[in-house]
Amino acid sequence: MTLELDTPVQYVKGIGPPRAKTLEAKGIRTVEDLLTYAPFRYEDRSNVKRISELAPGETATVLAVVESARLSSFQRRRLGLFEATFTDESGRTLAGKWFHSDYLANVIEPGREVALYGKVEFDRYSGTLAMIHPEFEILDPEDPDVSLHTGRIVPIYQAIGKITTRVFRRIIHGVLERLAPIEEPLPGHTLRRLKLPKRDRAIRELHFPPPGTDLRLLNAFRSPAQYRLIFEEFFWLECGLSLKRTKARLRKGISFQLTGRVREKIKQMLPFKPTRAQKRVLGEIARDMASENPMNRMLQGDVGSGKTLVAAEAAIIAIENGYQVAVLAPTEILAAQHYFSFKNLFDKLGYVTGLLVGSQSQKEKKQIKKLLAEGHIQVIAGTHALLEEDVAFHNLGLVIIDEQHRFGVMQRLRMIEKGVAPDVLVMTATPIPRTLALTIYGDLDVSVIDEMPPGRKPVKTFHVTEDQIERVYSFLRQEIDKGRQAYVVYPVIEESETQALKAAEKMHEHLSKVVFPDVKVGLLHGKLPAEEKEAVMRAFKEGRIKILVSTTVVEVGVDVPNATVMVIEQAERFGMAQLHQLRGRVGRGAEQSYCILVTGRLNDAARERIRTIVESTDGFHIAEMDLRLRGPGEFFGTRQSGLPAFRIGNLIRDQDVLEVARSEATAFVENPPSPEELKRAVAYIRDHWQRRYGLVQVG
Repeated sequence: MTLELDTPVQYVKGIGPPRAKTLEAKGIRTVEDLLTYAPFRYEDRSNVKRISELAPGETATVLAVVESARLSSFQRRRLGLFEATFTDESGRTLAGKWFHSDYLANVIEPGREVALYGKVEFDRYSGTLAMIHPEFEILDPEDPDVSLHTGRIVPIYQAIGKITTRVFRRIIHGVLERLAPIEEPLPGHTLRRLKLPKRDRAIRELHFPPPGTDLRLLNAFRSPAQYRLIFEEFFWLECGLSLKRTKARLRKGISFQLTGRVREKIKQMLPFKPTRAQKRVLGEIARDMASENPMNRMLQGDVGSGKTLVAAEAAIIAIENGYQVAVLAPTEILAAQHYFSFKNLFDKLGYVTGLLVGSQSQKEKKQIKKLLAEGHIQVIAGTHALLEEDVAFHNLGLVIIDEQHRFGVMQRLRMIEKGVAPDVLVMTATPIPRTLALTIYGDLDVSVIDEMPPGRKPVKTFHVTEDQIERVYSFLRQEIDKGRQAYVVYPVIEESETQALKAAEKMHEHLSKVVFPDVKVGLLHGKLPAEEKEAVMRAFKEGRIKILVSTTVVEVGVDVPNATVMVIEQAERFGMAQLHQLRGRVGRGAEQSYCILVTGRLNDAARERIRTIVESTDGFHIAEMDLRLRGPGEFFGTRQSGLPAFRIGNLIRDQDVLEVARSEATAFVENPPSPEELKRAVAYIRDHWQRRYGLVQVG
């Protein structure tokens, strides 16, 4: 039967319902999903040779039969060496060796026909030719598709469950043989200008590159076919974002008045003179708010750059125009800290600040919701609890979303729908590399606070191991004797919050009773009731608590200029962005501040993370390194729905293609070749890309 791109995979020969279920778990539901499941690398097996023709140093493919196989245990070193001898019709033999591969004893058995691919070496112990850790595939002499796996450039796929690279090769080859002609979705003039191959050809060559294709280009994902498919993914995403931006500019929103009274209130609220960067960013926000179109702006700034202050200034503009402000945060701790920050700034202006989170009692929630709906609360900080259907505003005018990457596109939309086209300000303390910002926040204008408040000295960062902790304590004693304060932080790993809490409680007891019996040591953790948290924070801020032992609740919102030391226990368990944010809790006064990373034994990745934090205080450099080490999907510490799931494109590897796609998409949306072509593009995005990217309401 002829297959269409939207045919469900279970109807593909060789798949069926059980395998379809396995594939669905990876998001592969249709023939199109299957065809955009790209090989992750390629091998040139076109150099098929007899064993007698092999020479040391060359890389080749050999079709041979297993003559003998054995497992050498090397008990002392536990190398688990598996050795096999292969022969072919030339009558010569070839040795194959695999270390730490005991399992091969049940796979490579005498009498089996095997395709080996690897570098040929001379084994001086046996005096024969050998391949060390060659790639291999067991061949079935009855398999009519044996030519798919050797004698050509072969695609290598990541296995899914029991569906191996060999099975993928056979299934995808069968699909391409039965596939109806694929329509070309990209605009004709874009294809011609960039000299891109048609989609039909690109998909076929992605899986089975023609003979002579440069293997280096293939493995760098830069063959013409790969480039075209990467470009296509980015082009449609950027078109969708560009259409959203255009549509947002046409919508009618609130035009806030910037009166003398607004300016006076802002002056009253400011605790100190704002930096040039804060003034510039507030100017950009104020212009957006005065415009009759809804604001969609991201406020990006490193730890301690004063984003909360700018957000508070924006809130005053909304409140003085008779509107309410919602501050949405991803966790209760962050929501509570925003509540304390805004309350602290706004109490003197006579504004009422409220908090709405899941852990409050039904009675508390009911009371808050009533006051909110009646307009008695001007600023409400909260978590996902703010998104619930029974939360109504009297007159919502400004939505401030903190760490937007932790929320999906739909959640942002649900918050906005609680008002009549309110302005939106997205804040992030995670410095985001430009490529990623353009992708996740492509529908937002961006403001960056790139300057620290005056008089701040860069924090000095040191790495010590657990056995040097006594030195850390004596350094803490020196700083406390000078009248300074310190944090000691423990990591909360989601599945073991109780464990982290126990560690923090134990450390609190040890420090307060054994190490510093004469010093007031406080304890702060996520399980404390809100009032107790507030009391502990206040005592620390006022200098009554000298050392604050804490789980990561100090991450955002605590501003204590007198705190000069941040000790992070088990620092290897934190991501780089988190370490950088925690370090940003000190260095807020005029005195030199220090961050001490205490770790156990480190693997290579953890060592690299710690080294980067010790060597750099630049949040954007740290973010670039974090992105390179962990990849975009894990960059924020959680696979959040805000990040597009690319099939072929990779945000780190393909930054150059993203830039090209972005400028092509913007030019296409702003100056389409014809209204029909734009209409066709909008329909294509709606049908194909909304499910994957959440490009809600484009066109």
